[in-house]
Formats: sequence, structure tokens, C-alpha cells
Amino acid sequence: SSFSARKILGFGSRRELSPSRASFPPRRDSGVRAFGPNSGYLVRAKDLGKIHKAASIGDVAKVQQLLLLGKSGVNDRDKVNRTPLHLACANGYPDVVSLLVERKCNLNLCDNNSQTPLIKAVECQQEECATILLEHGADPNLVDANNNTALHYAAAGRNTAIAAKLLRHEAAIEAKNKVEAHLLYIKVFYEI
Repeated sequence: SSFSARKILGFGSRRELSPSRASFPPRRDSGVRAFGPNSGYLVRAKDLGKIHKAASIGDVAKVQQLLLLGKSGVNDRDKVNRTPLHLACANGYPDVVSLLVERKCNLNLCDNNSQTPLIKAVECQQEECATILLEHGADPNLVDANNNTALHYAAAGRNTAIAAKLLRHEAAIEAKNKVEAHLLYIKVFYEI
């Protein structure tokens, strides 16, 4: 089919393929970043604070300790504007996500690529993390730098379970990204 995730999401630009946007080199056949658990952030120790390191490896005890001692804040940013929540979502650590949510972190902060933790969780197909965020009021209709919503990523990753949850939490089916891909057609194509 000519209906591709690359066209839907506007991938393939130089910015999109930069090391800060992917955890491994892009596929050579199409230039599209892979979807799924391996599409998380490239994590460089020099860019991370202590709480970011702990969140990125799922160390709940360390995250809790840093918060309790006041050594880190729940919404602290790293060098590329990621919060601990972004990293926990991208890497699939629902226990860390739950802790941060309980500590009243901001669910809708954007990283340097204008991605929210929810968008990152969906892109990385971390369903449990995405569910926690949605159940606590994360906005499913915020867009990233390419005007992609979490629902665009769910459709492009062919993840009907996450897409259904997003729709139940009032994700806008009419959202268009930079290439004007209408989500209604995505819905029909993937039979979401």
C-alpha cells in the first residue's frame, strides 16, 4: 500500500533523523524511525540529572529518595528538556510513571521535539505508561513538532489497543499533521 507511516507522520526530514530523536540508527530502506519499544530516546549520561538517570532505568527507590530529600524536582528538565516522566514513559517503567504522577508532576510538558510524555509512551508502544497518563488527565490532543498527536503514532505503529484508549479519552480524530494526513483515513485503513 502507498499509505505509509512515513507519509502519515512526515518523517524523513534531517531533523527527524537526528541522534536526539532516535535510540538507534534509522532503517536504511525507508529512512523512517522504527516504532515500538526501541524507538525511545538516545540517553547520554552527560545530558541527564540524577533523577533523569534513575527514571530512565526504572529505579523507583532512587527517584523516590531524590524527591523526598529535595535533591531533585518532579518536573526537572535535562539538557534537551526531557522530564523524568518523559524518560520513564519512553523506556516503559509504569512504577516510576505512577510515582511521578502521584507526586503531581506536570503531565503535558514538552521536550525539545515538542513531544509530551504521552506522545513518547505511545510512540514507544508503552501501553501501561500511556494508560496511567490518560487516566490522570494527560491531554491526548497536543501535537509534536510535525503536528503529530499520540493518535497519529498509535495508528502508524498499528497499535489498535492504544488507539482505542486514546479515542475513549477524547483524542481528536480530525487532527491533521504537517502532511495533512486525516486521522479518519488512518482509522479506516488500520481498522481501528
